[in-house]
Amino acid sequence: MFEVTASEFVKHFGQYKEQVQREPIAITSHGRTSGYFVSEQEYGEYLLLKSRSRQVFGATELPSETMDAIAKAKMSEAHDHLNSLMD
Repeated sequence: MFEVTASEFVKHFGQYKEQVQREPIAITSHGRTSGYFVSEQEYGEYLLLKSRSRQVFGATELPSETMDAIAKAKMSEAHDHLNSLMD
């Protein structure tokens, strides 16, 4: 990833505005990354990933349809040779 100091970023914003369409840019200040400059498309992908909700359940809290799906699940026959490991 390309890195640039904050002062250099401000001085040459137009140049980096074009470059960010190809790759994200890390903005540094006093030797530490303080943020990232990303394209609109990359930011949209970030928001999509961030907004996806995830639910976590304990084994006893799983919905019955999920438990049924697990019980009915079958492993691909391509992996039958692994069954001997269960003995």
